[in-house]
Amino acid sequence: MGNAVMAPPKEEAVELSIKILEEVFGPDGPKDVGVRLWDGTLWPDERPRRATLVLKHPGALRQMFLSGNEVGLAEAYLYDDFDVEGDIEAIFYAAEPLEEKVKDWRWKFALGKDLLRLPAAERQVSGRRGRARLRGRRHSIERDRQAISYHYDVSNDFYALFLDGRMVYSCAYFHSPDEALDTAQERKLDYICRKLRLKPGQRLLDIGCGWGGLVIHAAQHYGVEALGITLSEPQAELAKQRIAEAGLSGRCQVKVLDYREVNDWEGFDALASVGMFEHVGEDLLEVYFRQAFRLLRPGGLFLNHGIAHRATDPKTKGPTFSNTYVFPDGELVPISTTLRVAEAVGFEVRDVESLREHYALTLRRWVRRLEAHHGEALRYVDEPTYRVWRLFMSGSAHGFTVGRLNVYQSLLVKQGPRGESGLPLTRADLYK
Repeated sequence: MGNAVMAPPKEEAVELSIKILEEVFGPDGPKDVGVRLWDGTLWPDERPRRATLVLKHPGALRQMFLSGNEVGLAEAYLYDDFDVEGDIEAIFYAAEPLEEKVKDWRWKFALGKDLLRLPAAERQVSGRRGRARLRGRRHSIERDRQAISYHYDVSNDFYALFLDGRMVYSCAYFHSPDEALDTAQERKLDYICRKLRLKPGQRLLDIGCGWGGLVIHAAQHYGVEALGITLSEPQAELAKQRIAEAGLSGRCQVKVLDYREVNDWEGFDALASVGMFEHVGEDLLEVYFRQAFRLLRPGGLFLNHGIAHRATDPKTKGPTFSNTYVFPDGELVPISTTLRVAEAVGFEVRDVESLREHYALTLRRWVRRLEAHHGEALRYVDEPTYRVWRLFMSGSAHGFTVGRLNVYQSLLVKQGPRGESGLPLTRADLYK
């Protein structure tokens, strides 16, 4: 029969689960998170908290923690071994003390023995999404198309439930924490146009244009000729529809193209890349910036807006929830790496601004709007897919809040033949 550990009777699973919770979180439990077991038992007490971790069956903790990695923990949530009621962002704060504990193999071994005593539940892995399974050479154009399709081709209607009216899928720019999302996103689009010092008649290329928010705004308010490129067919279709509705078809285009496929010898006066940079990959940074430099006319400006991790943080080993279920092949690099490569291909760095707090505010609004439309979301996606977005956006909000993540707008210039930048002496015009 071997040395298999027999699972306890169900009535004993409650006591064992509480013991495990105390091992993981301490006897007083996490500060802002309570736990409700499948039989209604509340731990550590009945006091209302910011969030409640709901264990759905006696083997829930086994499913959550036995794998010892974040993908296994995330899948326990995606496939309903547990749920989170209330403010889901709170669970990421509750999990912070675990980072040090999991480095102790003795603690993990003792915990594993207790987890194995819980019943092994039969999980129904259902749903249309599943783990990302890309084919081909990493960051080849074809594989990047697959990665973009996996994340963005979920459903335009699904994204519309939580994004602003322009469907801008990058951080907004707030004047106050309680400002409306639509107002803050319009300000962000205008802020980018002002940083690029756009003028009527100029040509703008938006790399990774999404649903066309920036190209439409730039054409409407700054009189430019704008081209947006994306690898998502559904995004391009909706963007073209919105351009036509705005009466801008003569000055605004969206094409399904990889940035490496743009071959416009006329060149552009300004380039923007907003929320696409994370898909490039560190090995292709030189290719990316060299292509941008080639496409830009002398004296032109390039605004590169991308998420970064801290240079002092170690690289993550093994699969992550993000690479498995959210952004396959996505890579974050430190801002120092980004700027070094940009300079190496010829760009001059003129301005770097962190919008870290703005992204935390944006993500919280997206999560609340998604949660408010949970039922409607299930018309377009299944429950596991809904939970992927709820989980990754909440975790990202936490990352930006505590500083593990940052987002930078880097303004780069391709100098003129005599080194001229064409920029004013001060940045006062940006804040009028």
